[in-house]
Amino acid sequence: MLGLLLILLLQTPDSVISRVGIDQRLGVQVDPSIILHDEQGRSIRIGDLFGKRPLLLTPVYYECPMLCSIQLNALARAMKVMPLKPGTDFDVITFSIDPKETPELALAKKERYVRDYGKPGGDAGWHFLTGDEESVKRLTDNIGFHYTVDPATGQYAHASTLLALTPDGKISQYFLSIEYDPGALRYSLIQASGGRMGSVMDHALLYCYQYDPSTGKYSLAILRLIRLGGVATILGLLAFAAHASRQRRGRA
Repeated sequence: MLGLLLILLLQTPDSVISRVGIDQRLGVQVDPSIILHDEQGRSIRIGDLFGKRPLLLTPVYYECPMLCSIQLNALARAMKVMPLKPGTDFDVITFSIDPKETPELALAKKERYVRDYGKPGGDAGWHFLTGDEESVKRLTDNIGFHYTVDPATGQYAHASTLLALTPDGKISQYFLSIEYDPGALRYSLIQASGGRMGSVMDHALLYCYQYDPSTGKYSLAILRLIRLGGVATILGLLAFAAHASRQRRGRA
C-alpha cells in the first residue's frame, strides 16, 4: 500500500506514468467489427474469433525488450499445466499495440511461443495479431488499456494485463500480473464460458518502458518506486511489531 501511495504521489500530470493504466470494464463487449491482421497478413474481424469458446486476450508489443516476453513466457507455462487446451477449450489472442509491427514479426513470435507451449492445439488456438493505429486504438480503448510512447526513448509505456473474455467477446476478468496461477486461469475460463463476470482485481500495476540496450537493464523509475515502497512497508511492519511488543511487556 505504501509503495502504491508513493507511486501516486510522485506522478505528475505530464509524466509518462500518469498516462498509463487499466480501467477494468467487466461486462463490456469487445467491438467485433475491429479489423486486425493475422500472422499471414490477412485482414480479419476480431469478431470472427468469437462465438466458439472463451478467450484470453493480451495486449503486448512484440519488440518489447523485457516485460511482454516475461508475461508471454508465464502464460505459456500456465497453459502447459492446465488441462484445458487452446483451440479446443479456449482461444488466445495476443495483439501488438505498436502499429509499426508487422505480420512477419507476429508469425515469428507465434512460432516461438507455440514451440514453448509444446502441446497440440497451440498453433490453431493461439493468434498473434497486428493492426493499424486506428484499429489498435479502438481495441485498447475498448478494453480500458491506456499506454503511451515515451518521447525520450521511443518505447511504449504500458501496464501488464491479461483478460478473459466470454465466447461472445464480453470482458469477464482481468489479471494484472506477469505470473498466472493455472488454477485461477482455468477457473476464469470456466466462468467466462458460462457468460459470468469475475470481480475487479486489486493489484499494483507492473509497468514496462525505458530499457537501456547499452546496459541490458531497465531504468524504469517505477521499479525504483516499488522497491522504495517495499522497504517502507517492511519498516512499517517492523515498527508495528516493536510497538506491539512494548505493549505486551507493559501489560506484563
